[in-house]
Amino acid sequence: MPGQHPTELPAVHEAWLPREHPLHRPRHGRRQLTALVCALLFFAAPVLTWTFGARAEPLENRPLAEFPSITDGWGMFTGLNAWATENLPFRRDAVQSVDALSRGVFGEPARLEGSSHTAPIGTGQVDAKPPLDENVFPNVIEGKNGWLYLGHDVSYRCVPRMRPEQVIAGLQRWRSVVEASGRRFQLVIAPDKSTVYPENMPDAYAGEDCATRERERFWQRVPGATGAIDMRSRLRQIAERNKRPIYHDIDTHWTHEGGVTMAYTLAERLAPGSTANWKVAPSRQYEHSADIPDLLGQDRKVPIQAYSLAPDGGADNTQFKPSDFHTPLHLESPPKPGMVDRPTRMIADSFTQFASPYLAASFTDLTIAHPETVAENPQAMGAMLAEGEIVTLELSERFVAGGRYAMLDPAVADQVGAVLAQHPVR
Repeated sequence: MPGQHPTELPAVHEAWLPREHPLHRPRHGRRQLTALVCALLFFAAPVLTWTFGARAEPLENRPLAEFPSITDGWGMFTGLNAWATENLPFRRDAVQSVDALSRGVFGEPARLEGSSHTAPIGTGQVDAKPPLDENVFPNVIEGKNGWLYLGHDVSYRCVPRMRPEQVIAGLQRWRSVVEASGRRFQLVIAPDKSTVYPENMPDAYAGEDCATRERERFWQRVPGATGAIDMRSRLRQIAERNKRPIYHDIDTHWTHEGGVTMAYTLAERLAPGSTANWKVAPSRQYEHSADIPDLLGQDRKVPIQAYSLAPDGGADNTQFKPSDFHTPLHLESPPKPGMVDRPTRMIADSFTQFASPYLAASFTDLTIAHPETVAENPQAMGAMLAEGEIVTLELSERFVAGGRYAMLDPAVADQVGAVLAQHPVR
């Protein structure tokens, strides 16, 4: 056209140009249309199947991803993928099928949910520059003798969210604010299964060097700097005495024997000599769904041996009240000899689920809440902790070492401490 520069782009969208034109681009080509239909089906599937009665089941030890909020801005769109993936019904069957196919055809586990059973760092290579993305690590580590380990034992160490100095400072701040209010403070760190039983880990695995290095540094520094109770040797002693492991081979937690050991250790710290007449004996047996196989889409059980605990050597005083502690669990019992009779408030995670029956037997007044609830509502948790004269934290090694507890932020401890300071113990 007259006056138009020869290199000027056409004034119409490429999709409206004649098909013969070299710049023609179909606005909705077949591939685009197919991709659009697949995307719509993927995101609509959870809603449609829910309408017809199908329900998704969580494969991990946490709630399913929630539908993202419009208040998240662009995060609403980036969060849709996780919501649609986790809320697909029959997801467990799909995971099982993919894993079975991978093992049958390739002879190795499937790479599920970002997992990788092939080391991203060459075997024997030093992790001079560890991966920055924790998703390159497997969710499940298949060890020797049929043992399974949670991949977070490794990934959280190799890709921490806090430096060791920050973790230590956070734990020290918790002790400071609790003791400043006149309360007794105790910290228990539940060791990872890979820490207590490293001999069943595979000979080589992703992150082996950085995880081993950071594990050694953790136990060299953290207990001494924070006053945390180091239960590693005690757990191994109990296991050797009973001639059986004190951790489940396909679950990440310790057994009920580990829970009894935790209750015993805390009672002796708080009231030395109180356990002299304790009587512990095997009680009921039951099966428990192991948490690690869930990540492989498998429903496998572990046999559970529970125990009775008579703090005065008489009648059993345990209470079995299943709880994940996201709603605080209150346990109360009439005082008996051998019990800690001061009101105690505890922040604890899933390891304490195996200890709560024995804590109920040995503490007269105990309330347990989950670490996540502390950062979510410091004021309410501060009020709960203020009800006690003793404040105890039980935290998992991998979450502490990886800086994965939001409550490790000193600002959270300060908010709780402000509430405790308003209700001091004299």
